[in-house]
Amino acid sequence: MAAQRHRRGLDARGYIEREGSLALVPHAFRPVVVAARERLQDVFGARLDGAYLYGSIPRGTARVGRSDLDLLLSLRDEPTGTDRADARALEAALDEEFTEIDGVGTLLFSRARLLSDLETHDLGWFVACLCTPLLGEDLAERLPRYRPDALLARETNGDLALLLPRWRERIAAAADSDEARRPLVRSMSRHLVRTGFTLVMPRWNGWTSDLGEMAGAFGAYYPERAADMRGAAVRGYEPTGDPAVLHSYAYELGPWLAGEYARVHGIKTPRP
Repeated sequence: MAAQRHRRGLDARGYIEREGSLALVPHAFRPVVVAARERLQDVFGARLDGAYLYGSIPRGTARVGRSDLDLLLSLRDEPTGTDRADARALEAALDEEFTEIDGVGTLLFSRARLLSDLETHDLGWFVACLCTPLLGEDLAERLPRYRPDALLARETNGDLALLLPRWRERIAAAADSDEARRPLVRSMSRHLVRTGFTLVMPRWNGWTSDLGEMAGAFGAYYPERAADMRGAAVRGYEPTGDPAVLHSYAYELGPWLAGEYARVHGIKTPRP
């Protein structure tokens, strides 16, 4: 059992340090980041309050031709259908033009929601600790500092039980091909590993976004499930299209993890 105190990802006072910066963006990805910044301004104009990068590109760990470009947009008002359509069109254009990336994903939220009390320990934490400012005001300056505690664990990933029925619907609706299943394996693998990590995060007392380290931290406290989580971490980077993997996620590992999470940390505060 891992009993030692870990300080990875924390500052001297025990707060989670912000990961990523524009200075860490690998050279190969800088043109797409510049293009994204310019086009976001052109497409959204006054609707845009701010924009952020997150994921492997601002952490400096992106792989050419394998990693996607992850964006979060803070809008002055609640996102509309037009906003979402504009984001999808921009994603498609960037993905087609830049072979260095394997897809683009954009999250859209209103400034008010990102700064709301309800989202302080979920979306607020995400912006303050996992997002790198690209355009506009950095909302992290209006948010608190965060520790890897049980409250953060509950509010970030305490909703897995609610997601599992949607996962099963997506699996059932997917075409019967490895190509169609691989994106599901990738996203669900990553979600399960991150949920497993935040389950033990308060005891591990640190932060990391590396899937392998997350799985290792989890396995130290749940050795009987360690192999399952290590496998999910591998598939988060190198997904397969095996339908048996998706079945195990949706009907075995996922339900067990959701139940254990609720037992240890409780259920995430309901959203409207």
